[in-house]
Amino acid sequence: MTPVERGPGVLDTSTVILLPGLTDPGALPSQPMITSITLAELSAGPLVAPTEAERARRQAHLQQAEADFDAIPFDEAAARAFGRVASDLRRAGRKTSARAYDALIAATAVANGLPLYTANPEDFASIEGLEVIPVPHPYRS
Repeated sequence: MTPVERGPGVLDTSTVILLPGLTDPGALPSQPMITSITLAELSAGPLVAPTEAERARRQAHLQQAEADFDAIPFDEAAARAFGRVASDLRRAGRKTSARAYDALIAATAVANGLPLYTANPEDFASIEGLEVIPVPHPYRS
């Protein structure tokens, strides 16, 4: 399937971070989007970085994402979808709090009827109504 056939889709935070290393544009949606939750997660990164070099790298990811995307807001529909996502994760024996950002990103994708593109599909397993599209990790074989 070509990117044109895929249509719009949400990139999770891991995929946004890996964008510079991705070599196959066909692995991404034709209209890549991010959520406000991804911006929140990226915003926390520089503040908790262990070194100045890591802080600068994380700040660059944040600024690039802010420049490249208009974030989909976490709104009332996403809040309602989050309840379903959280219950799906609990039924699967997974703690929502352990992957809170992922659950909120998933809820935003579900609420907007968009597939989620991720290099970590296992993080989104068991979420009913969420189409997860794996993105090949550029640094793993």
